[in-house]
Amino acid sequence: MKTHTRPSRCRIALLLAPLLLSGCMVGPDYKRPTAIISPRFKELKPAAGWQYANPALAAVPKGKWWEIYNDPILNGLEDKVEINNQNVIQYEARYRNARAAINAIRAQLYPTLSGSLSFNRNSTGRGSRNASSGVLVNYGTGGSTTTTYTPSNSTETTYGMGPTASWDLDLWGAIRRQIQAQVTEAQASAADLANAKLSYQAQLATAYFNLRYQDSLKDLLHRTVQFYEHSYQITLNQYNAGVAEPTALLQARTQLEQTRAQEVQAGIARAQYEHAIAVLMGEAPADLTIAAGRLPDTVPTIPVSVPADLLQRRPDIAAAERRMEEYNAQIGAAIAAFYPDVKLTASYSYSGDPVGALVQVANRIWSLGAAATETIFEGGARTAAVHEANANYDSYTATYRQTVLTALQGTEDQLSNLRILSEQAAQQAIALDAANKAVTVAMNQYLAGTEIYTTVITAQVTALSNAETVLSIQQSRMVDSVSLIEALGGGWNASSLPSKGSMQTDNPFLPSFIQKDKN
Repeated sequence: MKTHTRPSRCRIALLLAPLLLSGCMVGPDYKRPTAIISPRFKELKPAAGWQYANPALAAVPKGKWWEIYNDPILNGLEDKVEINNQNVIQYEARYRNARAAINAIRAQLYPTLSGSLSFNRNSTGRGSRNASSGVLVNYGTGGSTTTTYTPSNSTETTYGMGPTASWDLDLWGAIRRQIQAQVTEAQASAADLANAKLSYQAQLATAYFNLRYQDSLKDLLHRTVQFYEHSYQITLNQYNAGVAEPTALLQARTQLEQTRAQEVQAGIARAQYEHAIAVLMGEAPADLTIAAGRLPDTVPTIPVSVPADLLQRRPDIAAAERRMEEYNAQIGAAIAAFYPDVKLTASYSYSGDPVGALVQVANRIWSLGAAATETIFEGGARTAAVHEANANYDSYTATYRQTVLTALQGTEDQLSNLRILSEQAAQQAIALDAANKAVTVAMNQYLAGTEIYTTVITAQVTALSNAETVLSIQQSRMVDSVSLIEALGGGWNASSLPSKGSMQTDNPFLPSFIQKDKN
């Protein structure tokens, strides 16, 4: 019994050896490089008016971040970006392509099984002796001999069928490194998709608040026109009474018509912003009409946390980080080329005639084999491939760190913009109040006859300019608040990325159209 058990165990060990060895993967294991990041934002200090949010609340609302503005019209517009925006759909298709490529590479880990069915019919010609057939005369030293023969053909039919299998054992992990690279590329594509959604949603919100600025500007100019109409009527009455110069009347009329022209001009930019919003929603501009509204008077409070949180909340940073692991895995795939490639092959078939009796032991053909191939000389191509893979990894490491720095810069820019604009808005409100009082005083002086009408026009132009500046500052504050939310990741988190395991759980033996997405 022992004499049979020992060889049996040996055979089992030999069969399992490739599987045990397949756990080996050459090349460096991935470790996330450190990023250049500060412990806190420069703008987040009490003197600057900013404070850190509670860690439990230090995030923009997840998903529909635009709801922080409490604008039902904006909410309805934003909901269509993810569904209909054609650029977002392109990124979604790229993500699905990257996921499909995982299974295409992973299939190389499994044996390849193929079947064949063949039919061959061969014919050959030869001579056979027959007295009643033709004559062949041979001449030799002893005279001549005569031989008769009959020409004939031989025809054979052969049928064959059977399976053939081959298996690349991937002892050094070349295929598994390629899978690792493709999985991380799919994760990076998912982050690209999230970044695209955030970008186009932010573009729509920016266009929306710019449109609302044009609405508010048009409203301001319309109210100013009404005020100038009143001033013009006063001047006309004085002119008819003979107490006002014709110059004053013409100046009042010129100012009135210029402001009317500005009111009409405000419609140009508004129409363009409305068209841009339609395209961002994936609709034709002719199909979208947004009712007039006004720019919000207040900027919502946006929670801000520490800079390190950007590493988890910015999809562009997550995409750059995932591609570092992708190119780290490609280093291992390049190193694996230095090791022998081991394959197992097997075939089992029947060959014979007739087809009805094909499957018989006498017609059976089978073979088992193993082969190891190693490149002896290739002029340094493999070494160059490793150097290239290392250079690509270093390049993407620099890209990752630069992406983090750019994210920090963008966040600091928006924080400082909002702080400074808040201070400017308060100061500008004081200037506007003073300008409006100057208009009242100048008009009273003109009516009293102590000032010419040019003084009134100058005061009114100054007041209108200050009112437009107040409105422009509020526009910038709203737009910069959108940019700050985008810089903070829009409530996104790296945990939203599909896990490596979820992208490798599909059954490789089933067609993709009958598998369900397990994410």
